[in-house]
Amino acid sequence: MNKLLWIGVALFLGCGSEATQTETTEERPPNVVFILADDLGFHDLGATGSEYYETPNLDRLAASSVRFERAYAGSRVCSPSRATIMLGQYTATHGITDWIGARSGADWRNNNRFTTHLPPDYVRELPAEATSLAEAFKQNGYRTFFSGKWHLGGEGSTPTDHGFDINVGGNHTGSPGGGYFDPFDNPQLPNRRPGENLSMRLADETKDFIVAERDTPFFAMLSFYAVHAPIQTTEAYWRHYRDKAVEGSVADHGFEMERRLPIRIEQDNPVYAGLVAQMDAAVGLVLDALDSLGIADNTIVVFTSDNGGVSSGDSYSTSNLPLRGGKGYQWEGGTREPLFVRAGDRYAARSVETRVTGADLYPTLVSLAGLSVQPTQEFDGSDLTPLMNGEDLPERSLYWHYPHYGNQGGDPSSVIVAGDWKLIHYWEDGSNELYNLASDPEEQENVLENNQAKADSLYASLNDFLTERGARFPEVDPEFDQQRADEKDRFWRVTKMQQLEAGRTEMLQADYQPNADWWGSQPDAASRQR
Repeated sequence: MNKLLWIGVALFLGCGSEATQTETTEERPPNVVFILADDLGFHDLGATGSEYYETPNLDRLAASSVRFERAYAGSRVCSPSRATIMLGQYTATHGITDWIGARSGADWRNNNRFTTHLPPDYVRELPAEATSLAEAFKQNGYRTFFSGKWHLGGEGSTPTDHGFDINVGGNHTGSPGGGYFDPFDNPQLPNRRPGENLSMRLADETKDFIVAERDTPFFAMLSFYAVHAPIQTTEAYWRHYRDKAVEGSVADHGFEMERRLPIRIEQDNPVYAGLVAQMDAAVGLVLDALDSLGIADNTIVVFTSDNGGVSSGDSYSTSNLPLRGGKGYQWEGGTREPLFVRAGDRYAARSVETRVTGADLYPTLVSLAGLSVQPTQEFDGSDLTPLMNGEDLPERSLYWHYPHYGNQGGDPSSVIVAGDWKLIHYWEDGSNELYNLASDPEEQENVLENNQAKADSLYASLNDFLTERGARFPEVDPEFDQQRADEKDRFWRVTKMQQLEAGRTEMLQADYQPNADWWGSQPDAASRQR
């Protein structure tokens, strides 16, 4: 962003529109509840097209919100995307380009992936000198609260080091160490009732904060660990979705081979479906609290996710079709997300087709709340309130930088989207792919050959963007072993594929028995979950 444009943004955020100034002088500033799912795919909600998963509470939220139909996460994996939300910046700008804890450089070889390149190092905690989204609200007199997954640093870089007054459950880890049922094995989340569900616990803590602070402006972030692996649910949920899958006629196979790993092509995983349903019930708990307290009309509610659904790697949980790929991938399935923004009676429910990203949420929330704030960092994102009013934004390009190998099969690459054109540049061989997302949203036809001038222009813009930000890139591994790489490839294509299909079949059997350490661990929770 050039300096003149940044000055304009700063003045706008500092002053606000005339309408916002009038509202905030006559009324109490709006509360904010930011709900962030983990690893939830674009099509994992009823409101976004799933016919298998059931999400009545999120569907209800979507119906009363501004729905951004072409919203993207800031990255294809979690930590970079979360940093983008907290800072209003692209990954190449803030430097957190991989999930914190991922191996890089020569250490990458310990993953036994046998790739041609070694991924670069990256920033491993949220920069202390930056003004986080929470700090922006705290500086304006808001009480701030965080519940759930943080994954933006450990000691010295926890939620309370970045503007949150209260932290429940947030630490350096990216997955729920103890699983989704108490005991949680989380020092920031004391156990209180054996078998208590993690998503409901986090929502309950958020509800308690809202009740306590209902008479003062508050910013509450409910950051679910769900639906990240390990996928777990109750027997009641599993049976409901197992029966639903079987009654709907189970496809003869559930996986196909993507470029590097197998990928799930069916939404028929009853355990994952139960995990989604439990998260939805937890969202309902918070929404109901806002209604019962009579503060829903003065509370901005945001719902989105940090990256695409896990269709490869991890638990191979869901299918993102018709979008290609999923978490970790460079294609649309890796970054397209649900994004709902409900701003009480200030903005009517509507659908917005303009492409937006997670970097836009910081400046948008600051604008919606009418805050006076001048962050120490420059924003890459834009204020989306004109779109919420039915107006347009100036044309702009969107950028992603992920110079790593995703655990889910993605390639080291960077992406630019300008209008309906999407260019992917691959760092292994310097090749490009070009897609027209208007005519080919499934990214099945690389049209580079017939549109070389457009590809060259987009690549030049992408290269300039990365150069200006001092982006890091992978380097050739001098110890690369093609024979071992071929052996690993055969494992994925034959052995792993067979294992996945067998596991899928087993999960849909009437006598399926998962690990006893979670199936039978919720004696008082099962009655609450349906």
